[in-house]
Amino acid sequence: MGILNVTPDSFYDGNKYNSETSIIERIEQMIFEGASIIDIGAYSSRPGSENISQETELERLIPALKIVSKRFSNSIISVDTFSSEIAKIAVEEYGVSIINDISGGETDKNMFKTVAQLNVPYILMHIKGNPQNMQNNTFYKDIIKEMALYFSEKINIAQQHGINDLILDPGFGFAKTLKDNYTLLNQLDKFQIFELPVLVGLSRKSMIYKALNFTPDDSLCATSALNMVAIRKGANILRVHDVNEAVQIIKLNELLSN
Repeated sequence: MGILNVTPDSFYDGNKYNSETSIIERIEQMIFEGASIIDIGAYSSRPGSENISQETELERLIPALKIVSKRFSNSIISVDTFSSEIAKIAVEEYGVSIINDISGGETDKNMFKTVAQLNVPYILMHIKGNPQNMQNNTFYKDIIKEMALYFSEKINIAQQHGINDLILDPGFGFAKTLKDNYTLLNQLDKFQIFELPVLVGLSRKSMIYKALNFTPDDSLCATSALNMVAIRKGANILRVHDVNEAVQIIKLNELLSN
């Protein structure tokens, strides 16, 4: 899954893809390098990010959706949003294939019902709180046990609403300390108990660059190393800024697995 952020303030590539030309070039590059899914986000979810209105999110998102619906209609497109109304517009008007909701249906109580009606896959992420306060919600007695309970409850609710295709995202960096993130990665295989695909987003995150006293720009090599760990621990989808390097890792893992 290649990342296309159409935000001015994302932690790594904010304000890079704000024109038609830059969006087209970015998508073409990711597809050429081997991305199976393009994930478009118009709401920055980095810790402490500004909360924006639904109208502002749509203003950023719709130009990108118009481009992909015209030029990349054969590609699998995901939209990163926790708004059920935006999910509805993205799927019904622009042919989006997947809804990626960082809030797990908590921010918009109509999300599960809407996704079920749209009949598209839903990425269910673990988080406590929201991007503005999530790093104040990092206390766990047993993070793996508590996350397993969270997923169990959310999966049950989603399936009761009629969502048939679920993908789990453990939410690296969301309401988790540096240590929590590495505990989670080390025990990622525990979530195979749900028998659902697992998506992992580690790309250039602070759990990498803060641990190494780097910047996001310096974090590609370390991201690649942790992505290999994630795959070996059962990750099915890698959400990345750097598609070419992620595809290389996947190919090497296939050799290791044969």
